Amino acid sequence: MSSSKSLLVGGYEVVIGFETHAQLATQSKIFSRAPTAFGAEPNTQACAVDLALPGTLPVMNRAAVEHAIRLGLALGSHIAEQSVFARKNYFYPDLPKGYQISQFEIPVVQGGEVSFFLGDEKKTVRLVRAHLEEDAGKSLHEDFIGQSGIDLNRAGTPLLEIVTEPDIRSSAEAVAYAKELHKIVTWIGICDGNMQEGSFRCDANVSVRKPGQPLGTRREIKNLNSFKFMQQAIDYEVRWQIEQIEDGHAIQQATVLFDPDTGETRAMRTKEDAADYRYFPDPDLPPLVIARDWVEQVKAAMPELPRAMAERLVRDYGLPEYDATTLTQSPAMAAYFETAGKASGQAKLVSNWIMGEVSRRLNADESDMARVPVSAMQLAALIGRIADGTVSNNAARQVFDALWTGEGSEVDAVIEAKGLKQMNDSGALEKIIDEVMAANAEMVEQFRAGKEKAFNALVGQAMKASRGKANPQQVNDLLRQKLG
Repeated sequence: MSSSKSLLVGGYEVVIGFETHAQLATQSKIFSRAPTAFGAEPNTQACAVDLALPGTLPVMNRAAVEHAIRLGLALGSHIAEQSVFARKNYFYPDLPKGYQISQFEIPVVQGGEVSFFLGDEKKTVRLVRAHLEEDAGKSLHEDFIGQSGIDLNRAGTPLLEIVTEPDIRSSAEAVAYAKELHKIVTWIGICDGNMQEGSFRCDANVSVRKPGQPLGTRREIKNLNSFKFMQQAIDYEVRWQIEQIEDGHAIQQATVLFDPDTGETRAMRTKEDAADYRYFPDPDLPPLVIARDWVEQVKAAMPELPRAMAERLVRDYGLPEYDATTLTQSPAMAAYFETAGKASGQAKLVSNWIMGEVSRRLNADESDMARVPVSAMQLAALIGRIADGTVSNNAARQVFDALWTGEGSEVDAVIEAKGLKQMNDSGALEKIIDEVMAANAEMVEQFRAGKEKAFNALVGQAMKASRGKANPQQVNDLLRQKLG
């Protein structure tokens, strides 16, 4: 579990466990051939199996099982050679069979862990399981006409439910865990991670207790579909539970929803326990058998995982761990860094630019690394011109802007066209410095009297006289020499 002591909130320890539903990126549903594409007209992607019409039987989707194997390998889990499907019985209008096919006693993925950094501190959250199941349909409520409808397009969509131990101790840690899991499932290609479309849905089981006491009664916050709302919801729920306990009220186990408009959670229904669902093995599905050679085939095709890649970037490129972790947020960002880093030979400078200027502009454009308009080779060329003193950092940003907006495509051509070449001629710089010192004799005397600020002012005057083209380091060095 987490390696540090728990933070206390009002004298209480926060205890959080997570259940995450990752929608698997398969072409068809888990037990039928119906498509899974998002956004289709209601009830156009539900076949006879999804509708539970008499005489239909479920057939396991091999791709969904392979995705589960990939996750198990990524998280260091045990992949069960044989697992069993069960019927989870409950009655909702959007559940046509009157039960959900899931896994209960013997899930396909068992144990494992997710490690991540919260600031500079490494945290580890243990996993209980990850099990395959089908999604339900969706109830649509049209308040303005006073009617409700059922869309069964989502019924039967393959899900992998990933369940943690109650190892998380703060909302910030919960968000960091969810982001790391999100990165892993998208990195290995089993889920597109689109939270707005419901592809990655998180439920947080939250309770509080006095340190050393047994676990408190939990309340489950359902369907958290953004990291921002996740933190807000958990923080509110923690405060609410502490207030209830301090006022002498017992916490009742319940399922709650978060309202982002009010910033509050509200009870939806009393929380069910496993016994309420009357699980029993599904008679229509034989045990799921996974041969060891299949697992080895999947393992051989796995990409380098983000944590392993981050360690390699530290080892091979000499990057700080923070940089390496940031650069492995996505395969696209990692590939972009490696291409630019190798081409320029300036790994740390490339890292600074990706985490700084590139990320800033992508955020402003609401875009991502897959659509960055400046290629890795263009960035490498620009970094090379910074490293060899051709352009200053300020001029480099102007070149980068031209590349970003499509004003230019060749780094050297943009530098020439905009007259951004840095002045490195020591003779020309000495002449400028001599003139600045002659024109600012009072500043010179102030510096010689021990006022360091006067030196910075003289540097500023020299840079101004060169129209910003002088090499700042050369200006500093020459000025100090002349000032004795």
